[in-house]
Parts: sequence; structure tokens; C-alpha cells
Amino acid sequence: MKKEKRLITAALPYVNNIPHLGNIVGSHLPADIFSRYCRLAGYDAIFIGGTDEHGTPIEVAALKNKTTPKELTDFYYKKHKEIYDWFNFNYDNFSRTSREIHHKLAKEFLKKIYENGYIKEDYLETPYCNNDKIYLADRYIEGICPICNYENARGDQCEKCGNVLDPIQLKKPYCIICKKYNIEFKKIKHLFLDLTKLSSKLESWVKKSKIWRPQVKSIALAWIKEGLKPRCISRNLKWGIKIPFKGFENLVFYVWAEAAIGYISSTKEWNKDKWEGYWKDKNSKIYHFIGKDNIVFHTILFPAEIMANKGYNLPYNVVGLQYLNYEHEKFSKSKGHGVFCENLPKIDLDVDYWRFYLSLVIPETSDTKFIWKDFQERINKELVGNLGNFINRTLTFIYNKFNGEIPKVNIEDKIFIDKVKKQIKEILNLYEKVELRQTLNKILKLSDLGNQYFQKKEPWKNNDKETLLICANLCKDLALLIQPFIPNSSLKILKMLNSKEMDFNNLGKFKLNGKIDKPSILFNKLEDKQIGKLKIETSKVNKFFEE
Repeated sequence: MKKEKRLITAALPYVNNIPHLGNIVGSHLPADIFSRYCRLAGYDAIFIGGTDEHGTPIEVAALKNKTTPKELTDFYYKKHKEIYDWFNFNYDNFSRTSREIHHKLAKEFLKKIYENGYIKEDYLETPYCNNDKIYLADRYIEGICPICNYENARGDQCEKCGNVLDPIQLKKPYCIICKKYNIEFKKIKHLFLDLTKLSSKLESWVKKSKIWRPQVKSIALAWIKEGLKPRCISRNLKWGIKIPFKGFENLVFYVWAEAAIGYISSTKEWNKDKWEGYWKDKNSKIYHFIGKDNIVFHTILFPAEIMANKGYNLPYNVVGLQYLNYEHEKFSKSKGHGVFCENLPKIDLDVDYWRFYLSLVIPETSDTKFIWKDFQERINKELVGNLGNFINRTLTFIYNKFNGEIPKVNIEDKIFIDKVKKQIKEILNLYEKVELRQTLNKILKLSDLGNQYFQKKEPWKNNDKETLLICANLCKDLALLIQPFIPNSSLKILKMLNSKEMDFNNLGKFKLNGKIDKPSILFNKLEDKQIGKLKIETSKVNKFFEE
């Protein structure tokens, strides 16, 4: 049977700052977990990403810091890449939208849309600051949201209600550079993606989706119900992808219109011979992992471009995530309020501790919180006291009492084996549904089941070989099942077991035998003093550029 292809993407981070834990848990981590699961489960899966590097914020930041947009994005790309590598995100390719391969493909992609009749010319009332004498990008104009009346809505989107906006819709707009209300809207000829032609197709496609989370589907349908209008895809900027259409050569493509095409160009950069299979084959499924503020772009705008291009698959699942807050407030670098990722590689705490806890608080259906007390308690209770304890007590007993030889006996306890098999089936089903928090909790329940079994059977009293054989095999299954969440620790367990298994083919079959290596402690408890130090070290604010 031909393997099903799966293309997993995480939202392309905008490289004008360094990510905090909220950015990590809002797309990269769940996408990495799911891609690792897909590989272990036998799918032909690749994990693709990159950085979003065009737009006015980059151009203005470069100007402020007396550098060039390229030098600025070079710096931030390196920082982002270092952080994602440290988090052990297993990207097959992590590209950049500033690379030539992206510029070329984006031009071809958008030119096809133009030729297909979905891009039209019209005039746009562009905000111009009479004080600074410059045209303002959408993000450099703020005002009162016309929908929810939030006072600091950006020109492209309201952060509070999530609605996508045009600057002219804002009430009391002001320039965020000079903070003055001296703004005039000037008519300039631009290019527009004609969403009105695609509205009914988009609505039908969204309604047909059976596996999207309700909040993702409702946001998309609400936007369609509001009425789709032509949306501008060009801007008066120097830094970006030059428009190749006659009469518009002095403009660049608006960053929203070309950034998501970066998923395609990054795939092509990964493998110039195989990339099309993941974007065009009928047996390929595309999964986008994105934050709440990106839902509209991945359920309406990018799919509209794909429909207009007529050459690529639409996403199978848009996994929209909510926000992670720090303690009981938002992350804030200006207040030094949060865990800032550039600090983590300098701290003596293995990445799996962070991956484990963050997986427990992935904001899948509502906003969640990173709380230090909870971090300490969940690590100590679940990672150390549950999973670590079961692995350690099982392997230590086998090593000490049987010279490391896993006992060879017939397994008679079918009732317990059936319980384990049922749990494994439920875990795999949750993985498939991308319900990752529940998946991890179910794995921990399986580990707890092992602890209870070991305690009930009391092998230290009678050297019960069957119990130890069952528990050793359960250790192996747990190591594989939890690998997408804590890959380093998983490999340590498999190494101690001398198991070469690297997929889910033999889960629940209890065929492990041979000799184990001397076991070592996997995890250590987090003490109050250590937590206090971590709070200080992780909240340090490093100012690399003037923002």
C-alpha cells in the first residue's frame, strides 16, 4: 500500500524579535509533536517551516538601527534557528522568505492567479503621515477598532477581537512612529485579490471540513458571512518581492500575499524532485499549525490564493491554537514578564523538561497559562514521580536481580495486556485527532497503570519474572509513545533497553527480550531554590535592536 503523504507546517514567525514561550507553544511545538508522531506511525511525513522576513516593520527597524533589512533579518533568522534547534524541533527544512527560491516561486504563483483573472487593479486609499512625510504600512497605523472598539487596533488586524482590518476602517487613526493624528488617505493604484469571486467556493470548502476545531471553523465562516471584499496585495515599499506586472514594477507584494507561499518554496528548497508530491498528490494531506491571530490567513486568504492558482492542494486541517499567558498576564518584554527563549540554552535544565510541561498547557481550545508553581508540581509529580519512577524501578530491578537479562517466560496475564492494548489504541486515536494534551495525559495514565501493576505484583518478594517481562515491554512502549513529546528522554530509555525500535509497529506486542544496560536516573525533582533561580534567569530581557 502506498504511504499517505503528510505535510506539516508551523506558522512562519515574523523576524523582528526573539520568540517567547507563547510563540513556541502556539505553533512550533505542537507541529513538531504531530510530525514526529506521523513518522513513527509510518506516514510519509515532512515538517516544513521558515521565517517571514518582508514588510514595513523590518524596513523601519533597519532604518532606526542604521542597518539594512538584510542584515537585520540575517541576525534574527540565526537567533530563531538557534532557538528552534535547541528545542529539538525536527524541521526537514527551515527556510526564509527573503531567499531567491521564494521570490521566484511567489512571483510565478501570483502571476498564475493574475492570469486566471483573480487579481484586479483598483485604487487604494493609503494612509500618509503628513508629519513624517511617509506612506504608512498597515501595522504603522493604529486606532479604535470599528468592530469591538479596542483602542489600540492595528491597521491590518485587531489584536483583541482578531478581525482583519483595513487602515481606513479605524476610528481616530494615528501614526505609531510620531504618535500624531495628522494622517491623510491618498488614492494610489494597487493590485487586489478578488475574494468576491471565491467566496462561495471558500464557504463550501470550510463547511465540508469535518475535523477542524469548532473555533477555527466559526472564525472562518463568520468572516465569510461578513462579506468578502477584494483585498490589496501590493505595497509602496523597497524591501520585499518586486511585482513583475506591467505598471506595478515600483511596488512589492504585500507581505500577507506572499508569506504563506513560503511553505511551498521551503518544501521545494527541501527537495526539488519530490516537493510537488506533498502539494499536489491526491493522497497528500496538509496540516497547518497556527496561532489564533493567523486563523483567517490560513482558512480564508491563503486558501483563496490556492483556489485562484488552481495548482495546489488545500489544507486538510488548520490547527488553530489560542494564547499562552505568563502567570496571569500576557508575556511582556517591556515589563520583563515572561520566559524569553534566548535565555534557555544558557540554563542547566534539559529541553525535555520544557517540552513536557509546555505540552501539558498547549492552548488547544482556550487560552492557557505558564505558572511556575504548576511547572514545578507537574514535573515532580508526573515526569519524575510517575514516568521516571516506573522506568527506573523496572529497569533497576531487572539489572540488579537478573544481571540485566529480561526474563523469558510465557505471558499469562491477558487481562492486564488487554488493558494496555486498549490504552495504546486510545493514545494513537488521540494523536491522529491532534488532541495532543489529551494524548500526553493518556500516556501518563498508561505509565501510572504500570506503576500500580508493579506495586500490586510485588516482584521484589518473589522475583516474579512475568511481571518484569511485562513491565520491561511497557517501558519500551511508553518510550516510543512519548517520543514526540520528549525525544531525548525517549532515546535514553530505548538505549537502556537496547531496543532498536523506531516506529509504532510492535506496540502492545510484548516481544522485547535481551539484555539491558545499567539504568540511570532520567529526571530529577525541581526544588524551590532552583525554581527561584530559573524565574530570574529566564526573564532577562536582551535588547538586540531598538524596536
